[in-house]
Amino acid sequence: MTGNGTAAPKNERVDWVDYAKGICIVMVVMMHSVLGVQKAADQAGFMNLVVEFARPFRMPDFFLISGLFLPLVINRDWRTYLDRKVVHFAYFYVLWVTIQFGFKAPSFAAEMGWPGVARLYLMSFIDPFGTLWFIYLLPVFFVVIKATRRIIPSWIIWSVAALLEMAHISTGWTLIDEFAARFVYIYSGYLFANYVFALSNRARAYPVLALAGLALWAIADAGLVYTGASDWPVISLALGLAGACAIITIGTLLAKMQWLDFLRYFGEHSIVIYLAFFLPMATTRTLLLKTGVISDIGTVSVIVTAVGVVGSIAIWWATRGTRLGFLFERPDAFWIAPKKRAVALQAAE
Repeated sequence: MTGNGTAAPKNERVDWVDYAKGICIVMVVMMHSVLGVQKAADQAGFMNLVVEFARPFRMPDFFLISGLFLPLVINRDWRTYLDRKVVHFAYFYVLWVTIQFGFKAPSFAAEMGWPGVARLYLMSFIDPFGTLWFIYLLPVFFVVIKATRRIIPSWIIWSVAALLEMAHISTGWTLIDEFAARFVYIYSGYLFANYVFALSNRARAYPVLALAGLALWAIADAGLVYTGASDWPVISLALGLAGACAIITIGTLLAKMQWLDFLRYFGEHSIVIYLAFFLPMATTRTLLLKTGVISDIGTVSVIVTAVGVVGSIAIWWATRGTRLGFLFERPDAFWIAPKKRAVALQAAE
């Protein structure tokens, strides 16, 4: 059951969703780039403040947006649903976790030996590995939502999900911990999708009011993050939901003005960036830190972030239409339902 409001269009991309996803994917690459640079250099830079500011909502908004279009596809037969929502992501997870291990295996072997590398690789199919945990978890969420929707009342599911987030569960297992921390957001996107689209419409109609709300949100988020209160129960959930609404509002305003179109492009191809950014990111980080051509860690972090995003797009451009096209496009052999038609689809598809 979803709230009243404006439903998502069924046969066209939604511009503000692409902008919002573009902001999300840049923040994800930024987080990995900044923390990686700071760990390697053993010092923090000014970009650490930006990463901390985004921490309460960086992943919540991505998951909430991922749930927005589920009301349009939740009634599909299980075969089609599993093809689009499970096999699709499973294919890219298996492929890219193997690619990542190919690059990292020598350093892993130096630490734990090749038998240890083999065990770690096999464990990555039980508990997600490294940066790829997001697309591992998405299919789990999609299956849980469809399997429970006619069995358990939605208000009970949402309440339990909210309690799990506020419990801040930490078992050391990524699948368990991230499920508990993130399910409430994708379920909120699914459950309240119409309200989210209504929020976007309101922001588009009243941009000055939307900007005032964004200013208040930014002040509150920064204050709670930098005072250490952002991780408190209730506050963490509130900041996650508020931050997701803020990114949606920002995406709407950018779409209205048609500014920063590159963010929309990044959002359209967010999975490309998510899958491949680790390679240009790690290469650039190593090059800049070893050569020492730039001494400021914050500046290095900005460059590594930019190269991570743009470099992943470049890899996609270089491989599409070639024999390496399977890196970003699922081959026919890995479809278990008829392929979807070549039409413009919603961003969540």
